[in-house]
Amino acid sequence: MPVRPGPPSPSAFALLIGLSVLNHLVLAGVRIDVTLDALARGGSPATVGLLLALFALLPMVLSMSIGRLCDRVGTRRPMVIASGAMALAAALPAVAPGFAALTVTSAATGLAFGVFQIAAQHATAQIGRAEDRARRYSLLALGYSVSGMLGPLLAGLGIDHLGHRATFAFLALVPLVPFALLASGRIGPPQPAPHVDTAPAGGVFDLWRHRLLRRVLTLNVLFAIGWEMHTIFVPIYGAQLGLTAAQIGLTLAAFNAATFTVRFAMPWIAARFAETRVIGVALFVSAAAYFAYPFSQGAASLALASFALGLGLGAGQPMVLSLLAARAPPGRLGEVAGLRMTLIQAMAVGVPLAFGALGTAVGLAPVLWAVGAGLATGGAMARRPE
Repeated sequence: MPVRPGPPSPSAFALLIGLSVLNHLVLAGVRIDVTLDALARGGSPATVGLLLALFALLPMVLSMSIGRLCDRVGTRRPMVIASGAMALAAALPAVAPGFAALTVTSAATGLAFGVFQIAAQHATAQIGRAEDRARRYSLLALGYSVSGMLGPLLAGLGIDHLGHRATFAFLALVPLVPFALLASGRIGPPQPAPHVDTAPAGGVFDLWRHRLLRRVLTLNVLFAIGWEMHTIFVPIYGAQLGLTAAQIGLTLAAFNAATFTVRFAMPWIAARFAETRVIGVALFVSAAAYFAYPFSQGAASLALASFALGLGLGAGQPMVLSLLAARAPPGRLGEVAGLRMTLIQAMAVGVPLAFGALGTAVGLAPVLWAVGAGLATGGAMARRPE
């Protein structure tokens, strides 16, 4: 009978964050390289949109199955396989450039990172004490903020100085570090709990019947809508205002800077305030930003509203992860993480379609105010006693 590793140490958690940062850096870099490579080959905006949608499509469909797999077999093997798959996916356009390779790379990279992310979140919940869970998720989110900034930057520099194929090749080397360390057993993520084999498997509807879990999943959807709406809205609204590409980029950078800033402070916040209180304030701040957007008529005011939105959305997501881990039925933490990922990816696919239809029919302002009202309603829901 194989011997299971003991509880992971704090240094193992630090290494887990480092490996997560490396793989997320690759995801962010590949997205940029796929987009610009497709445009350089004469791809239309519709083609680029399809390639970007492929990053979310398979995780949307398979995340719950991935979560159940982590519940059954633990997290190390899925993370090893995911890291290796990310390396192969990123290498494909370097070896066989063209739209076919970009299509496979988009789908495979999105799925591989989805597997790694669900497994990493599962491991994060089981490392250390339960009362420190919010702090651990905050540190993991902080790492993703760093890689979310570094990935596009490194990819952009690589494309400008080395070209698309060389940049894909460089990105393909990065996941080999997580692959080698995880395969060697140097890091030992938690194995399945003893009761996992007998845990009920009632599917998504069984999970949705848990009232407290359903509330947290609903709040998770609101955060996802707020995040996706910002990504789509800012370039469109900025162009309508006549802002330059640099000014629109500055607005998006302000959002990313805010998420990094608030996540840097989240360990301190998580140690002093309950998750529901932080989530409530985060949703109210995000709602205020969406109500302010239609009144923003210049680059400075738009960047300020985006910074406020980044503070709200950046603070809320680690707390949602902590609450989901606390509310998950025994032996089904991976399945809950997979359901969360499914909902997020569904918003990544559905929000652009809904925004395009509603924005054309009624204009931007009513859509933004409706999102703000939804976020404010979620803030009131989060503060209600359980």
